[in-house]
Amino acid sequence: MMNANYQSGVIADANSDALFVTLNVVEGSNRAVKQALAQSQGVIDAMKQQFSGQSLHAVIAIGSEYWPQISPLKRPLLLTNFPSVEGAVEMPITPADLLLHIRSDRHDITFELATRLIALFGSHVAIAEEVSCFRYLDSRDLTGFVDGTENPQGDHKKEVALVGEEDSDFEGGSYIHLQRYVHDLPKWHAQTLKAQEDMYGRTKADNIEYSSADKPLTAHTKRTSLKDDQGQSLEILRHSMPYGTLQESGLLFASYCRTPENFTLMLKSMVEGDGQGHGDRLMQFTTAVTGQAFFAPPLTWFKELG
Repeated sequence: MMNANYQSGVIADANSDALFVTLNVVEGSNRAVKQALAQSQGVIDAMKQQFSGQSLHAVIAIGSEYWPQISPLKRPLLLTNFPSVEGAVEMPITPADLLLHIRSDRHDITFELATRLIALFGSHVAIAEEVSCFRYLDSRDLTGFVDGTENPQGDHKKEVALVGEEDSDFEGGSYIHLQRYVHDLPKWHAQTLKAQEDMYGRTKADNIEYSSADKPLTAHTKRTSLKDDQGQSLEILRHSMPYGTLQESGLLFASYCRTPENFTLMLKSMVEGDGQGHGDRLMQFTTAVTGQAFFAPPLTWFKELG
């Protein structure tokens, strides 16, 4: 499809540990941030060599609203702000300027790379939020259901997640949507197993999807399994992971795609429903507290900054 002009973290296999850090640029710091971004891939590459074998990956992405300040003359064709949707549940829009998505199979290595990158940006950025995530059991959400079942596999991940020849200036980039959800686990655990499975549209223990005829219109898999006008499935690459303390826990949802439209349509289907009142019933047990749109540029973009 293309030369390896993409940040490895976009399509690399899932890890057991991840850190999502959103940053806002301090006023008057655009030039310094540009310099830091130009050096960032060197920092990442050096650590990947130092800790080879630990599946260390990172993605640095630029917020949709901040993009004009960092690259006013060249913009990804489809870059838009986080979609505004209206329905029974609220999906907040909380823009951030930069995203660091760092992951590996060792928490200390994830943390070390985050520390080095934050040091690179120095006082020119302020941390909006940092969320440390972990693999839960056999890749399950804290609700107990397997997460990411519909993810593309193998080389198909590139087709789904990476911008192609349709936008040659940004080929190898990826559109990212980020949401942090806080689960109401006591309320969830009070539901019967059958009620939980009906809300997902698949079984809990062995992760078998319901047949189409048996799937409620309000099931999560029903609301997020969409097709385009040609009957092709609308896909995204999910890098979502659970996070939590004993006081608050949930899911850090991360969507990577070659177009932002797929996520937007899924979100509308979940919140606005099918026009007949059938929204995603799972949303009654979790609350979105953030919503951000980013673009992860190809590697050549970082080199051009220098």
